[in-house]
Amino acid sequence: MKTFIKYVLQKILGLKTYLYVFAVFVIVKIRWDKQEKDFFFFMQLFQDGGTVLDLGANIGVTSYHLSKKFPASTIISIEPLTLNMDTLKRVKKRFSLKNVNEFQVAAGDTSGELEMVMPVIDNVPMHGLSHVVNEEVTDLNTGLKYTVPVVTLDQFEPLQNLSKPVSAIKMDVENFEYHVLKGAEKLIVKHRPVIYCELWDNDNRKKCINFLNNLNYSAFILDKKELVPFEKANFEKHNFFFLPRV
Repeated sequence: MKTFIKYVLQKILGLKTYLYVFAVFVIVKIRWDKQEKDFFFFMQLFQDGGTVLDLGANIGVTSYHLSKKFPASTIISIEPLTLNMDTLKRVKKRFSLKNVNEFQVAAGDTSGELEMVMPVIDNVPMHGLSHVVNEEVTDLNTGLKYTVPVVTLDQFEPLQNLSKPVSAIKMDVENFEYHVLKGAEKLIVKHRPVIYCELWDNDNRKKCINFLNNLNYSAFILDKKELVPFEKANFEKHNFFFLPRV
């Protein structure tokens, strides 16, 4: 039913207008969405005044909340797809998010170009499921295809010589997390940011946890307003918090 409603609204409004209206709607309702309580907990783990990376910023919902929560911070919003980026820019303008700096690139472990897909399900483009086409992702690989520039965060010019240290990284890149982390190893070692990301139960998760463990980070998940070490948890969740060990 939800997909049908999206189809009707996209036909009536057009895809670009639909995405903007949807972004504003989600910005308002997200605080009451139980599935998003982990994101708001993440924002309690670091202080204002630094640089926050929003990797996979999509249509600007998390960038909005990061901007409003941390007005003295610089929010670096990275989103490779034009449809999503255009929406993010409209959100930025609508809400006067002056501390948001957006960049239309993908992050990875090599510089160059890569292919992405926005899956289409029942004739509905699913912007939130957009992902890099690679051998590690076997589902939802048909839809709108795009070639986008990719950079490593360690070599990304806007992150060189920062006046504010990187205090936190929010990452939602649909099973491409390991590649993003590999390309940001020097940045992570230098700044020791809090890292929040969604990791499904697959090989990508294992590689991400091992990679960050080797950088002296510990993995946690949220249970009833408390962080629980991942290795001690007896329940399944997909949102992970990585905290640097003292």
